[in-house]
Amino acid sequence: MKKYEGGSFFKINIKTKILEKLTIKENIIFYSSFLIIFGILSIIILDKPGFEKTTKYLLDSVITNFGFLYLIIVLVIALICIFLCCSSYGNIKLGKDNSKPEYSNLSWFSMLFSAGMGVGLVFWGVAEPLSHYAYPISGITPGSKEAIDFAFKTSFFHWGIHPWAIYSFLALIMAYFQFRKGEKGLLSSVFSPLLKGKHYEKKVKNTIDIIAILSTITGVATTLGFGALQINSGLNHLFGISNNITSQIVIITIVTFVFIASALGPLDKGIKTLSNINIFISVFLLLMVIILGPTISIFNVFSENLGNYLNNFLKISLRTNSFGDNTWMSNWTIFYWSNWVAWTPFVGTFIARISKGRTIREFIIGVVIIPSLVSFIWFSAFGTLGINLGKEFARVAVENPETALFLVFSKYKLGALMSGIAILLLGSFFITSADSATYVLGMMSSDGNLNPPSYKKFIWGLSQSLLAIALIFAGGLSMLKTASIIIAFPLLLLFPIMIFSLFYTLKRDVYIKKQIALRNELRKMSLEEISDLSDTVKGLKR
Repeated sequence: MKKYEGGSFFKINIKTKILEKLTIKENIIFYSSFLIIFGILSIIILDKPGFEKTTKYLLDSVITNFGFLYLIIVLVIALICIFLCCSSYGNIKLGKDNSKPEYSNLSWFSMLFSAGMGVGLVFWGVAEPLSHYAYPISGITPGSKEAIDFAFKTSFFHWGIHPWAIYSFLALIMAYFQFRKGEKGLLSSVFSPLLKGKHYEKKVKNTIDIIAILSTITGVATTLGFGALQINSGLNHLFGISNNITSQIVIITIVTFVFIASALGPLDKGIKTLSNINIFISVFLLLMVIILGPTISIFNVFSENLGNYLNNFLKISLRTNSFGDNTWMSNWTIFYWSNWVAWTPFVGTFIARISKGRTIREFIIGVVIIPSLVSFIWFSAFGTLGINLGKEFARVAVENPETALFLVFSKYKLGALMSGIAILLLGSFFITSADSATYVLGMMSSDGNLNPPSYKKFIWGLSQSLLAIALIFAGGLSMLKTASIIIAFPLLLLFPIMIFSLFYTLKRDVYIKKQIALRNELRKMSLEEISDLSDTVKGLKR
């Protein structure tokens, strides 16, 4: 009896020590990240001019010296996703061989789409094609047929295979290590094969997880800022509500209460329900645009420009405007790529969390191919709706990108209704993105715990909203863009290492699986069959 009690005490002691170590690691990551965010907020409030000057210098440095790196790495990631989908690796499950998906295809797609690009599609669906149509890259005449082709081809490029591949790659590698290899649901786990056993493993992993948290908060704060600006513009257009920072703070405050309340509940009830509602509203608004707009032109635009995009896939992927003005590149392509990269820890972690049990091929089709097609249809419909009104209207509309959608709607039947639905959709996407991010931030700062504590989710939800307000206060749209590009750069440099880690592990696992299959086959064979096989091999060697 004494031996049993002593053994129990010994086991409890070990468990207590392990929990203490995990708590220490959690606290290091949690408090370090929180203090950095608090420091950024303090600098913005106390020294706004100095903050603007520093961020502008960092932005110029990244764009001037490393813009090409974004283009190359993002293209490589897109090609890798296509390769994995088409190769034998596509049969590998994100989980054990007998695991099954936790969510239906509809709920899975709704959640990943809402977390990935919801607010952005509504914000830029009209504004981007109109911007490229009215102010294309140098060498193209504004308002021309060439400008129209450029507008849609570029919009497809910015919202198609490349961005979804960025999300897909990180989500894929995290799901693979988490559900098949038994690692924690953290970005740092991706580097385990390369760091295991090294004396600096813990420090490097902590640093990676802190970068992931900072990137997530900044990326989500940027999107929350965009969402608040556009919701405010819509309310101003429909109801005359003042379009100023006070209104935007009120909008963010109201939305913050809603998404924190949702985030504190179970994943199945809050995010899943909201995501399904998002898809329903999105489809309804899209159908209204197609029916009430120039329907035939929309389908013609989709067909023609899908071919145009695919034919120029490699060319536009590596376009840098080498000897010209790089302002357009920094304002559009580099901003987008950095924004997607900044969002990858959050979106990747979230998509990985909901994708257990799916094969790599099924995963890439669901996270890259189908969302890209939805984006192409969306931009074809909303872009055609705007461009159909002419060049002069386009120039007026894009002076304030956040109001462009509502100005376009006002020129069509049931425009007020469509504007109201768009505001509702923005709010719903707004809440879902922040809700998902709050959940993921809780996971990241709780050592990958799939059910993070409520107090951490509350703190992170509040922090990302405060940062969004601070960035709007510091410089509005331009400051939101700048912050996103700067914070994403360290993450960009980690992608080549992640690529190596994934293929290193995949090849080793495939080799081990083949060896196990061969051993099992040999066990089934009789001694006489093995002897005959050995004689055959010897004969071939001669």
